[in-house]
Amino acid sequence: MTALIPHDSPSIVIVHWAHQVSAWLVGWPPAVVTFVLAVLALLLAFALYAILVRAVPRRLRLHRRGLDRLVRRARFPLFFGLAILMLGIALPAAPLSAAGMRVATHVLSAMVVILLGWSAILAVDLLAERQLSRHHDNIQNDPMVRRHATQWQVLRRACHVLTIVVTAAAALMAFPGVRSYGVSLLASAGAAGLVLGLAARPMLSNLIAGIQIAITQPLRIEDAVVINGQWGWIEEITSTYVVVRIWNWQRMVVPLAWLLENPFQNWTRDSAELIGEVHWMVDYTAPIDAMRRKLDEIVHASKLWSGKVAVLQVTHALAQTMELRALVSARNSSEAWDLRCLVREQMIAFLQEKYPHALPKQRLEISPEGNESLRLAV
Repeated sequence: MTALIPHDSPSIVIVHWAHQVSAWLVGWPPAVVTFVLAVLALLLAFALYAILVRAVPRRLRLHRRGLDRLVRRARFPLFFGLAILMLGIALPAAPLSAAGMRVATHVLSAMVVILLGWSAILAVDLLAERQLSRHHDNIQNDPMVRRHATQWQVLRRACHVLTIVVTAAAALMAFPGVRSYGVSLLASAGAAGLVLGLAARPMLSNLIAGIQIAITQPLRIEDAVVINGQWGWIEEITSTYVVVRIWNWQRMVVPLAWLLENPFQNWTRDSAELIGEVHWMVDYTAPIDAMRRKLDEIVHASKLWSGKVAVLQVTHALAQTMELRALVSARNSSEAWDLRCLVREQMIAFLQEKYPHALPKQRLEISPEGNESLRLAV
């Protein structure tokens, strides 16, 4: 096997260099020699990392944004992998005992497992970010885009949890002592396992709820929702909780299990379009037809109106006033709120300017007997 490796290959050169350094430090304590070799291997790994990151792909990164993003995200895993490679080549030249060499081999094996798990998480992140960035600008108005974004975000979180668990288990299995301890612990600690399972029940219920939400999707990314009387948008869906961006920019964190057990409103479940309502209390002398024409004028002049619904009706007739309700449609919840405020303000200004007598007022009734029986008319 060694005959197939060229004598001038980089690995042979590094091995020769490591043995040369070890020979120069003859007489030093073995721990010091091993530490010096490890430091020199890390410095060599950093030099190779600087060459690969800053020199080779620099021209390509100017033309391809995806490659530039990959280089920026993969810097630490790349250096970690080069460090493992250099340590694996240099440490055999260290004056370690057989037991010390076995420990070093186990440590390097665990580091390789961690690198593989890290690379898997990086690959999932890059794939998810690429899928989410394609339709980011249209995420509020397109339910299919929100559904796609929700699936990818929940899938990414689930892959993170699964990869971390598998990587940690595989890294521990690289050490025989830990492996045997884990086997004996599982074999003899049934009661402890039961207690641990009961303690982890909330976390497990949230994980299962996350899978259910990813499949059934009662809510999606950027859905407009009302939860516990708070109106906002779904900003993030993790494997255990949901982050709601409230209208005042505060963040509300809601466990996934709570969402499946309690009712909430989703204003954009099938479509982002909404019908907003505006109410006024006006006098019985208010010109209903003129107000209907003014409503049409307001919505046609606004870009917030979706062009579908614009209705004004008398909904209540009270003792002194009547209640008017206008229904106006908008493309999403934010525009519906702004359109409602616009219609309310401009209609009040219209009544103040053209029909001030139509504003709510109180009437006095004077009986023929004289001023002594002056009272409010009801």
